[in-house]
Amino acid sequence: MSNLKIHHIGYLVKKIDRARQTFETLGYRTEQDTVYDDTRKVDICFLVKDGYRVELVSPVSPDSVVAGLIKKYKNAPYHICYETDDFETALAELTAGGFLAIDTPTPAPALGNRRVVFLTSAASGMIELIDG
Repeated sequence: MSNLKIHHIGYLVKKIDRARQTFETLGYRTEQDTVYDDTRKVDICFLVKDGYRVELVSPVSPDSVVAGLIKKYKNAPYHICYETDDFETALAELTAGGFLAIDTPTPAPALGNRRVVFLTSAASGMIELIDG
């Protein structure tokens, strides 16, 4: 498998400012202020603590890519993001290993417009792959 490094844990939240304050109470510090992702119709911000990065993701409209998930899971972690320096190879290996891409690679404004793709596996749930 290509070199995959954990980049962050995606955390689905209803109210991003309130969630951010709660994470700050736990000792997290804001790494990046809230960014709007027009493609996915979500607000995103990153926080860090003890070498861990959390991505808060909040739907902005009913047709957001996570609108259905927020109804089902409420406020909860929902994906692990892996970073790779060889995006195409890693994507091919994950697909060959049983992961199914649930969207196409697209730029992510909150990640400097690096390409990301979401994949899912029946055995492990959703992951995100980011171009390093």
